[in-house]
Amino acid sequence: MDVAVFSTRSYDREFLDLANAADGNSHALRYFDASLSEQTMALAAGSDAICAFVNDRLDRGVLAALHGQGTRLIALRCAGFNHVDLEAAEALEIAVARVPAYSPAAIAEHTVALILSLNRKLHRAYVRVREGNFALDGLLGFNLGNRTVGIVGTGRIGAVVAHILQGFGCTLLAFDPVPDEILEQRGVTYVPFPELMERSDIVTIHCPLTPQTHHLIDANSLKLIREGAMLINTSRGAVVDTRAVIAGLKSGRIGALGLDVYEEEGDLFFRDLSETMLQDDVFARLLTFPNVLITGHQGFFTREAMTAIAETTIHNISSFEETGRAAHQIGTELLA
Repeated sequence: MDVAVFSTRSYDREFLDLANAADGNSHALRYFDASLSEQTMALAAGSDAICAFVNDRLDRGVLAALHGQGTRLIALRCAGFNHVDLEAAEALEIAVARVPAYSPAAIAEHTVALILSLNRKLHRAYVRVREGNFALDGLLGFNLGNRTVGIVGTGRIGAVVAHILQGFGCTLLAFDPVPDEILEQRGVTYVPFPELMERSDIVTIHCPLTPQTHHLIDANSLKLIREGAMLINTSRGAVVDTRAVIAGLKSGRIGALGLDVYEEEGDLFFRDLSETMLQDDVFARLLTFPNVLITGHQGFFTREAMTAIAETTIHNISSFEETGRAAHQIGTELLA
């Protein structure tokens, strides 16, 4: 198939080319650095399939235009699909496929890295030592095993986070509409969301972005959070109301914040903006807090995960070409 691949970087090309070669170079992959939008969709003219990433726009207008250009498949190289209008895709008879579980361990381990770094102030210590400052003032942390961690969402990623944190000896609370019986057997206690917020020293978010979870962490929920608690989000940016979190940081309600995602990241992440002025005042405000650690949506970025993403993406495209249905095809049933 002829595939237009948007939002690509050198590492995307490397792993997709390897996966395509292993599949017999079945597909003609055309790479574009630009993200997919109304302004760039003409680049996909004549393509049977579009390969898109988390910040590409796949709303009704873009999908209708792609359909008119001959596109029959949207192959997402990510697990999330909140940026795709699934109802419009179904009406236009455009198939949508995703990579459901490329490496839960990659994101789970990044989550724990954020927790450890914020707790022991590693980001601040690194800068100090490079400047010749070896004082320990302001770097005091706590023993992780003495703390209660609340995990919001115990799917594949949240389950691995729980497994890792149990190794530290943490007391684990969880909130999920569908409790994991195996986690319960291992000592994880499921509680209502308000109770989790009230009892947890650390709250870590691992739920998908849906209408129900949009701004799940907002001004109201932050009234419940334990004073000085740490908040971590490696799921989707819009699960967290950034302005409410800034207010929580200013008041001291939030003791530390770790983010690998941001609700307006589309204009920031996955590009080098070091020579430009940040235009996002909200994000710039976050960067002023010493107890905030932000990474640029890199939680997934391991060799194992990139290999799995590329192989599953090529498999989706090949299975659609051969059978008319992608291996991991999704539809509006996931919106229920």
